[in-house]
Amino acid sequence: MKILVVSDTHGNDRKFFQLYKAVKPVDMVIHCGDIQGSEDVFSQYVDCAFAAVAGNNDFFSQLPKEREFKYGGKKFFVTHGHYYSVSSGYHRIVDEAKSRGCDFALFGHTHMPFYQVIDGIHVVNPGSIGYPRQYGHKSSYAMIDVDSSGDVLVELKEIDENIGF
Repeated sequence: MKILVVSDTHGNDRKFFQLYKAVKPVDMVIHCGDIQGSEDVFSQYVDCAFAAVAGNNDFFSQLPKEREFKYGGKKFFVTHGHYYSVSSGYHRIVDEAKSRGCDFALFGHTHMPFYQVIDGIHVVNPGSIGYPRQYGHKSSYAMIDVDSSGDVLVELKEIDENIGF
């Protein structure tokens, strides 16, 4: 099972479309917020399962603030992160994912990619497609692969803006 995780596109739909074309086929796309009104366009564009949450800039969105679901034998907790103070650390989001019995805590908000297993929880921030803030300022995303035996591989990847995808 292959999952594309993105966040903070902030209206840069073209870059999302290019990324999706470059990495497909995938089984699911998860957007961690600040999609800024493109949720219907994205969900219709992809030919796989799609899940998204509202971010702090999704002012009039009908998207939920959080989602919790099972997929491929793993349990996911998805939120934008601002309600869990992810800019100050990850303990609150990890505690929330643990309390829900989740394997993953997926979030955005900081615009900086991050991956670490903390207290048994795969804590993943794909960074930002629209406005990256990490050193080098390259748009980033995450790929999650769960094989048939349940082994997990999480990769953070940057998009090279000069050569495309």
